[in-house]
Amino acid sequence: MHASSWTWTLLLAAAATTPAFASDHAPLPPCPNTPNCVSTEAPPDDATHFLPPLPLPDGLDPTAALDALEAVIRAEPRTAVEERTALRLHATDRSRVFRFVDDVEARVDPDARVLHARSAARLGRGDLGVNRRRLERWFTQLADTWGVVWPGSR
Repeated sequence: MHASSWTWTLLLAAAATTPAFASDHAPLPPCPNTPNCVSTEAPPDDATHFLPPLPLPDGLDPTAALDALEAVIRAEPRTAVEERTALRLHATDRSRVFRFVDDVEARVDPDARVLHARSAARLGRGDLGVNRRRLERWFTQLADTWGVVWPGSR
């Protein structure tokens, strides 16, 4: 890639805006028609975007479930929690070299007793599977801690 192309890419990345933060009970935003997004609320037959939600263990308060996810997020390098309510959070993760931003949004559904999440690159088409691996890693860690079976475990 030519130096001026990199400059424009970095300027566009810096100019990308943060998505609007929704209410606690609103569904996660849908994934675009690009392979750089994964969501537990994508249609289950959409293999590119779907990831199963994480079941909450019996007796775990929904707010405590989100507290646990927040702790996992805060332990990650280049990742920050940007907004948080009792049942929803928005975090950002920046890539190591070019500082591209991925948005992670999570919400607890207290009625279904599951944790939903969506991770997506703000720019571009592909992400080399980074967003899927991130949510798989976080959900696996929480499932192991809580002693629950997550259907997305490999």
